[in-house]
Amino acid sequence: MFLERFIQYIKFEKRYSPHTVSAYQSDLDQFINFLNQPEETVAHPSQITHHQIRNWMVELMNQQLTARSVNRKIATLRKYFKFLLQDGIIIVNPTSKINTPKVPKNLPVVVEDARLTRMLDDSETFTNDFEGTRDKLVVEMLFGTGMRLSELIGVTESDINIYEGTIKVLGKRNKQRIIPLNNELRQLIVKYQELKKCEKFDNISSGLIVTNKGADAYPKLIYVIVQKYLSYISTQNKRSPHVLRHTFATSLLNNGADLNAIKELLGHANLSATQIYTHNSVERLKSIYKLAHPKA
Repeated sequence: MFLERFIQYIKFEKRYSPHTVSAYQSDLDQFINFLNQPEETVAHPSQITHHQIRNWMVELMNQQLTARSVNRKIATLRKYFKFLLQDGIIIVNPTSKINTPKVPKNLPVVVEDARLTRMLDDSETFTNDFEGTRDKLVVEMLFGTGMRLSELIGVTESDINIYEGTIKVLGKRNKQRIIPLNNELRQLIVKYQELKKCEKFDNISSGLIVTNKGADAYPKLIYVIVQKYLSYISTQNKRSPHVLRHTFATSLLNNGADLNAIKELLGHANLSATQIYTHNSVERLKSIYKLAHPKA
């Protein structure tokens, strides 16, 4: 009952994205299943203690979850118990005594933008039919705009303004932003939309990116497309849509873009999230220095 009220709250009052709501629901279901083991059943949220939350953290880490994943699940609990506290359902927030594990600061994984550009410009990489054009658009959109996977799936036909060369994106916390489109991307969108009309799909979707049958795109589809084409130019294990977002930001920074402008394009809430890309630029400068300086 309380969980359902919370999900309704984040869905309709906070207006979180369907992807975020689904993640919250999954995290809370896992936690409740952990609590309701045969030897221990919790009937009311007020009975939950910080000891039980810590025990759940230990179990998650024993399952080899990363510190980042554990922290995300604890963040979900914090949001849930804050809601219960505000509603007067509990009088003590058990997450207030929880310390989360430290997350190692890994540099963003990127692909070489020159190789990525060559692949996208190669006429033999993608077929000219609807599926091939759709796949190319997915890669071009992620690399050319830096949008998140969930944002790409949420883009509708009406969000595209071909004449002004912009795209409207609904990001985290329902924050809307406008991202410019380069000329090649504009032309590709027009070509894709024409092919999409020619397919005459029975189920009309308002989404820009659709499946081969015209249904709304879903995360797995985007992952498969990105992994397929990045495997042509990269041998690294991580070949996710977020790698293209990282590559977008790093390329802009390496070519002199202002950090605040990159922050706005990425839809970051604060500059600290964007500053991680400066580390990649520093590493690039170090490598250039080692190659070019006689005493390096």
